[in-house]
Amino acid sequence: MKSFIHEKSGWPNFKWDASQLIKGLSEVSNLQGRLLGKMQVLGFELREEAVLETLTEDIVKSNEIEGEFLHPQSVRSSIARRMGIEVAGVSQSDRFIEGVVDIALDATRNFDQPLTAERLFDWHSALFPTGRSGMYRITVGDWRKDEHGPMQVVLGPVSREKVHYQAPEAGRLSKEMKQFLQWFNEEDEMNPLLKAGIGHFWFVAIHPFDDGNGRIGRAISDMLLARADKTSQRFYSISAQIKREQKSYYDILEVTVKGGMDITPWLLWFLDCLQKSLESTELVLAKILKKAQFWEHFAKENFNERQQNMLNILFADFFGKLTSSKWAKMTKCSRETAIRDLKDLVQKGVLEKAPEGGRSTAYVLAEEWSW
Repeated sequence: MKSFIHEKSGWPNFKWDASQLIKGLSEVSNLQGRLLGKMQVLGFELREEAVLETLTEDIVKSNEIEGEFLHPQSVRSSIARRMGIEVAGVSQSDRFIEGVVDIALDATRNFDQPLTAERLFDWHSALFPTGRSGMYRITVGDWRKDEHGPMQVVLGPVSREKVHYQAPEAGRLSKEMKQFLQWFNEEDEMNPLLKAGIGHFWFVAIHPFDDGNGRIGRAISDMLLARADKTSQRFYSISAQIKREQKSYYDILEVTVKGGMDITPWLLWFLDCLQKSLESTELVLAKILKKAQFWEHFAKENFNERQQNMLNILFADFFGKLTSSKWAKMTKCSRETAIRDLKDLVQKGVLEKAPEGGRSTAYVLAEEWSW
């Protein structure tokens, strides 16, 4: 019995019930139009800030799905540097972060350029700069070779592992990817949102690399969505929404790769995920606008450089409690100086003491400026 979709008759001539997709396509298209309209009335700097926030979240969450946890501030700094944006608290980025940022920017900024095998090899090399996935050496910048057996997605506790999927054998990859890339690059009348959903699933089903297929598959989705939006500026992150629905993401993929050519359920799930990602962008916009209002309100205040940098970090990705000792460590000043900085911000109505108390006094943004 043929267990997986690529083994079945008709592969890869996918089918879907268009009547079931009309509502989702319409709702997503309307949300796209409204979002892009809102962005156009924002000033250039606010749009750039929105892109910075979106790409940072997209990269961080796409890697979290695969168990890779990146420091958001390092990712943001790397993106900002490439976009020519000055950000506070700039931190050094390692080769891995530089690589994943390169992939995201290439996929979105150069969305109108053909996707080729060489381009995918470059992405893969950027994702694995050491030639290893964890402790294991892998084939990098080329299709997998299956030197240690078939490519399988295996999950479960030791001795009770279950094969959830077995990808096409390595000998088929050149032909499979040639067909995929020809479809990807050809101009057709297919709805671009559907093409984004199909492109992600098709690539992941081929699973052409030893590792990194999910992250590159999501970059492919972003590239196709940029084509759908006709802009390189990304204002919403489908990877962030996939992370929120990670279990259902893997569940629907498993059902689909074990099914026939009708991928309507996958496309319905993808459109629903895309709709939620567009809706959640309202929170990103609210945060950016709140930050802009804050700096406008306090334009005449004299904040020192430490305060300016820390306030920008508080409006971005600050985790945990803000205490005088943490302030001193992050700004490289004495604790006495940190206490003076914090007290000054409390007096100006920028910060307030956190209500929970504790051994050390913690501070949060005043209610007026929190979100």
